[in-house]
Amino acid sequence: MAETDVRNVGLSGKKRAGSDDIDRDDYMSSKKALVTMPPSWEDPAAVLANSRHEFGEHGGVNMSIEASATFTVMEPETMRRMFSGELGPDRDFFIYSRHFNPTVLNLGRQMAALEGTEAAYCMSSGMAAISSVLLQLVSSGGHVVASRSLYGGTHALLTHFFPRACNITTTFVDLGDLEMVKEAMVEGRTKVLYFESIANPTLAVANVPELCRVAHDKGVMVVVDNTFAPMVLSPARLGADVVVHSISKFISGGADIIAGAVCGPASLVNSMMDLHQGALMLLGPTMNAKVAFELSERIPHLGLRMKEHCHRALTYARRMKKTGLKVVYPGLDDHPDHCLLKSLANKDYGYGGLLCLDMETEDKANRLMNQLQNFTQFGFMAVSLGYHETLMSCSGSSTSSEMNAEEKALAGISPGLVRMSIGYSGTLEQRWGQFEKALARIQDSGVFPKN
Repeated sequence: MAETDVRNVGLSGKKRAGSDDIDRDDYMSSKKALVTMPPSWEDPAAVLANSRHEFGEHGGVNMSIEASATFTVMEPETMRRMFSGELGPDRDFFIYSRHFNPTVLNLGRQMAALEGTEAAYCMSSGMAAISSVLLQLVSSGGHVVASRSLYGGTHALLTHFFPRACNITTTFVDLGDLEMVKEAMVEGRTKVLYFESIANPTLAVANVPELCRVAHDKGVMVVVDNTFAPMVLSPARLGADVVVHSISKFISGGADIIAGAVCGPASLVNSMMDLHQGALMLLGPTMNAKVAFELSERIPHLGLRMKEHCHRALTYARRMKKTGLKVVYPGLDDHPDHCLLKSLANKDYGYGGLLCLDMETEDKANRLMNQLQNFTQFGFMAVSLGYHETLMSCSGSSTSSEMNAEEKALAGISPGLVRMSIGYSGTLEQRWGQFEKALARIQDSGVFPKN
């Protein structure tokens, strides 16, 4: 079988290490050195364009789909060598698609190129990516430090499921208070600092380099969810050890696929597929090869889509602010993290494709969304994000509903916070006209005063 290019694949010819075999001391020393170096600002689109292109079996410009669940060998002895770890996908030997699959592996190469990591692999959902990587890095009795402002499903995983099922506890902190982050880390127990690059739904921006410095000084690995900011931010280039994604969102762009990814060191990706201790191998959140093919065809134009999402979000945020609405968007000069995001973001990609309107109460939020969907067709009332149509939801009663009132208050989630994922269908002026009409209707009804 032909030998494959192992760059950005995360596979070695050696026996795969279990989760306890990663040399944390050597790895953390290298990460400390990395954080002190100037970050690479190479355009993610350029890196993707320079990455390996997988052609089809018969010379097609698109790769072939390897839909097989199992793979044959030419000699009986080969199977034993594969199961012992002597032969693997780095040399084009595949066992079973719950382990590595060639089509999914190629999507992983694209994700690694996108995020600037050594390796990546994809799985069935964003929550599968988050839970699998945390279970690989944190054992029973271990501890996680995490941001107070997280997607509700992640918050529930850390608050309820992990303590009950895995004996893993979490301390939630204000990421803006570096001393609080530092003090929350327990020597010998804390294994991971976890946060979102741009927080869901508050749109607070994480100071990735400084947070990584604090964590690495304590020997703690940093896992960053970059779902809100693909192309916009590159956490691994800023010092993060692992980047996770819900590919279902901007990367997919079609609101038709559920998928996730873990991007990080080759040793980590290998360990997650270990036959004896690998979280991905043993829990089995396997991505279908046909889904991987679909997604691989969408990544090349992700940069173009993100630029339009971000351009429209900034334009709308500025105009909405002028109407008197309370707008939360890190692209606005008065956002507390505007300068930070400007200093960290990749050039020419803007400030993100989401904005929030704080309508103060859930009733006002619902009235606005009702007008926007059912009377002017500005967007859809739906969770998720990254779709070509604008999607909107009242976060406190939907995607953050897993959090109690106190947790929402600490995270900065008001009862009337409307999260909008700004789409790019229709013309910008057409959509803005629809927003103005909806706003005028609720102003006329007395729900919201005219500016």
